[in-house]
Amino acid sequence: MTEDSRVTFYRMAAMTARLPRRGRGFWYSVAIDLLWPLVVLFVPMRMGGRTNIPRQGPVLLASNHLSFSDPVTLTAFALASGRVPRYLAKASLWRVPVLGWVMSSGRHIPVDRGTARAGRALDAARTSLEEGECVIVYPEGTFTSDPDGWPMRGKNGVARVALATRTPVVPVAQWGTRELLPPGRFLPRPWRRVSVAAGAEVDLSDLYALEPTKAVLDEATERIMGAVTALLTGIRELPRPGDR
Repeated sequence: MTEDSRVTFYRMAAMTARLPRRGRGFWYSVAIDLLWPLVVLFVPMRMGGRTNIPRQGPVLLASNHLSFSDPVTLTAFALASGRVPRYLAKASLWRVPVLGWVMSSGRHIPVDRGTARAGRALDAARTSLEEGECVIVYPEGTFTSDPDGWPMRGKNGVARVALATRTPVVPVAQWGTRELLPPGRFLPRPWRRVSVAAGAEVDLSDLYALEPTKAVLDEATERIMGAVTALLTGIRELPRPGDR
């Protein structure tokens, strides 16, 4: 990511009037309108590869996961790229006061982890994609446990949806969010730089016609996570796994 990708306060402020609003829903829109100015004021951001995100039509954004602040900065990135994102997120968030209204209003997709109902989330994701939505997935399913912040092995859900719907998968990497809101903290620390970058679509076309066996899903997932890790290498200074 080059220095040209740094988004100044003035550029972020100028984007405000151009952010997509259609389809947000009332409470999701309220949350965006409250949080966007805070991001503009207190989070220096660098954004790269926004042109890799199609401005319309179905798309899956697959991102690494570091912090509770990830959805805020990733939503800002998606909005700056012209898309209103929908998230696959743990179902318990719908039971949190106020936040539950935001999740329902934004037509986000609840995932009942570890239950027989978990598969319904994939069906709901397919429906959102059929409606032309931008759906964000954290393939790891939780924060990375790697002490250096590298992505863990991804789960196969995003690959299953991508192959079933033949939807473009765009890898996204974030860095700096763990410093913005470290584990165990409730309030973020301002002025921590956050970098977000989107890469080129992951090529899964040779897998579309194959039976979605575990081996095929593993291959698709490996390609997606490999692309995310490669992007992450480009926006941080540490060597990637295997290069140490």
